[in-house]
Amino acid sequence: MTDMTHRVAGKREGWVLVLASSLTIVGSVMVAPVLPKMMAEFAPTMPDAPLWVAMALTGPALAIALFAPIAGWLADRYGRVRLLTFGALLYGLLGALPALLDQLMAIVGVRLLFGCAEAIIMTCCTALIADYWSGERRLRYVNRQVIAIAVVGALFFMLGGMLGEHHWRTPFYLYLLPLLLLPFIARILWEPSRARPAEGSSPAAVQGAVSPRPLLVGFFLVCFGMIVTMAMPVNAPGLLVGIGITSSTLIGLASGLGLLSSLVGALLWPLTRRTLGVAGCNALLMALMAVGLLGVVRAPTYNLMLTAMVIHGIGSGMLVPNSMAPVMEALTQRTRGRGMGFYTGFLYIGQFVSPLVISGIAAALSSGTNMAISVLAGLSMLYAFGWLLSALVLRPRHAMQP
Repeated sequence: MTDMTHRVAGKREGWVLVLASSLTIVGSVMVAPVLPKMMAEFAPTMPDAPLWVAMALTGPALAIALFAPIAGWLADRYGRVRLLTFGALLYGLLGALPALLDQLMAIVGVRLLFGCAEAIIMTCCTALIADYWSGERRLRYVNRQVIAIAVVGALFFMLGGMLGEHHWRTPFYLYLLPLLLLPFIARILWEPSRARPAEGSSPAAVQGAVSPRPLLVGFFLVCFGMIVTMAMPVNAPGLLVGIGITSSTLIGLASGLGLLSSLVGALLWPLTRRTLGVAGCNALLMALMAVGLLGVVRAPTYNLMLTAMVIHGIGSGMLVPNSMAPVMEALTQRTRGRGMGFYTGFLYIGQFVSPLVISGIAAALSSGTNMAISVLAGLSMLYAFGWLLSALVLRPRHAMQP
């Protein structure tokens, strides 16, 4: 590998990484609209088809959660760009393969392997963003990454639905499109050099040591935050039916508005972080999500429920960039792959277990989904209060520092 210390990342590298990062949301949203048609085809021959069809949607998230730390270790050992190129190739081939398969179990198996490819892409992209930029420029690209995921997710959700009108297999061919990114990944991106530490560096810097505290705080924050985030899209359709909204158009509109509001949250994040600080922003976003969850549980009308979903979405849009930035800052160049791999893993663990947490709370309290969501909202509000106390303590300390 040639020495790349003289190279400076610019907009070209940024756009490639942002587009590659957005592939991770496509993995689930493009398949969701065709699940009923998959169910109709496989249910007559498989009694447990509903379980395995659902696994075709959620299985990649579980695979990402389990494989992302391994992907991070591979990125640190063998290089980010090489692994990202391999992951993008696997993504395209494994993503399209279910269109050619006739066995549901084979489709589920391929989707799990596809999740491993997603883990490689997300881990390598976030590690390279941390490698290429620092300070405000790094935060800018982290925010663009979140915005691109929201925009591309909404676009492919619609594309998947339109193509699925023809046959449930058709949307899977769209997974071949990311193969067009391969030449840009190979030509524009470059492996960051592992420069020697400067003279006078501390022993911790020389050894590549990191403080575990900000990492553990960030991992827990994104895991719990994703549990609270996913509680909305998973349960909102059922709650809408509960107040008499059965139109699929109105339910789809509500889901789309929730996704759009998360984009608003991501756009507001830079100003919010500069105004309130990281801890203050954490307090705000957790409080917004708590208020949104309480709102959808208690809203008697469709319009009030939409308002609650927007409030929740704005908070969830701030979660990933605000939790990711301190983790990136705490990692060294030698440990960023592993660190971001664990971050990605905790993010998808939260996403995967969110329905299980709601079910567990309902079972423990012998209550319904509404009460379980209310309890989760209460826990989120308590967590927000903890971050508020942290912000009130930390900001005066920073102000007194020279």
